[in-house]
This record gives sequence, C-alpha cells and structure tokens, in this order.
Amino acid sequence: MSEEELPQEEVEEGAPLWVVTFGDLMSLLMCFFVLLLSFSEMDRKKYKMVSGSMANAFGIQREKPVFESPRGQKMIAKEFDQAVMITKIEESIKPIIDEIKNEYEELKDAVELEVGEDKVTIRMMGETTFDTGKAELHPAFGPLLEKIGAVLSQTKGEIIIAGHTDNVPLSGGLFGSNLGLSMARAGSVAEYLLRSTSIDPKRLSTMGFGEYRPLTSNNTLQGRRKNRRVEIIVSD
Repeated sequence: MSEEELPQEEVEEGAPLWVVTFGDLMSLLMCFFVLLLSFSEMDRKKYKMVSGSMANAFGIQREKPVFESPRGQKMIAKEFDQAVMITKIEESIKPIIDEIKNEYEELKDAVELEVGEDKVTIRMMGETTFDTGKAELHPAFGPLLEKIGAVLSQTKGEIIIAGHTDNVPLSGGLFGSNLGLSMARAGSVAEYLLRSTSIDPKRLSTMGFGEYRPLTSNNTLQGRRKNRRVEIIVSD
C-alpha cells in the first residue's frame, strides 16, 4: 500500500510583515532625533557649569601610587597666616616711622601707617615727599624708604606702590595731567626700593590714580596736602 503524501504548509517568501512596520518606525524615530539635533543649540557656558557642578557633587577620583608617602595638610588657616604677616609688618615698620619722625621734624606729619584686615598701607604725604608738579623723590625720604624696604624684603606677598594727587590742574612741567604725575611718582618710589633694597622685583607693581581717589576733600589746603601722597600697600 502506497503512503499518501502529506500536504505541505505554504511559506511566504521574504521577511514577515511586522518587520516592515518596525523598520518604518525606526526610520521615523531617527528622523525625529535628527530634526531635534538640527534645531537645538548648545550653550557651552551652561554645559561647563553643569559639568562642573556634577564634578563637585560626585568628586573626581585620581590614581595614587601605593608607594607614595602620605602628605600632611596645613592646619593653620590662610586667614591666620595673613594676620600674622600683617602684625609682623606693623610691629617692624611702626618703630621705624616713629624714629624718622623724631629725627626729622619736617617729616612729623608726612608719614602714616594704616593697618587693615588684609593689608598694610604706608602712606607718604605732602610736599615733603615730592616737589609740586615733580616726580623726583626728596633725598630726606631715602633713609625711611631703605629701612621700610629692608623690612618688606623679609616678608612675602604683593607690594603695590600707588600714586595720588589733588584736583588742582597742572600748569607746565613734564606731565600733562595729574594722572601721569601720579604714575611717575609711584615709579620713582619703586625704582628707589629696587636700587636700595633686596625686594624681589616680581613682587612690586605700580599704579597711578591721579585725583580720582582722594582721602579727604580737596576744598582745603590741608585736604589737598593729604591727598597728594604715595602709598606702599602690602597684601598677602
């Protein structure tokens, strides 16, 4: 008896129909994201802020060799170090100024010492420092600057030499304005300190403010005299 042939199931050629639908969906999604990217704008500043915030929040790990010796950390706060520096400068310079005032009567009211929270200001005022309209330092101030420079050379921190004037306009002379005169006077003091002391030149900088930062009113002779000054500012 011959065996009857079993009917075979017909199989459709090609991929199933659902694959076509899935492919269309993926294509649409890709087009959608491409359009989003083309319309978007990246704010680099905001990106850096966000990335920086995340770095601070989660921390940054660094590899550390196992043979590296543990390092101690400084326990004294920076503010305390700064206060010690300022106190040291004040204790060293105040006797010098008192000595100069006792030796030179004409300099009695020409030098002031001002101590702030983060800086010490040595203020030299009036015509006892410079002649009117000129930037040549008086010889009488040489000993004072040398002693002050000797103290400052033993300290650390920035030293700013700032020149100031009153509001009386200049007439004639080498300088066309009070601003130029104040800058030249600051430069004269800086050059003298560099010649006569061992202060590191990298610590020194000069500024000129002219009449624009007065200590007091320019309406009186005494006020104008006080505003004509050169300041040595020491900060950490």
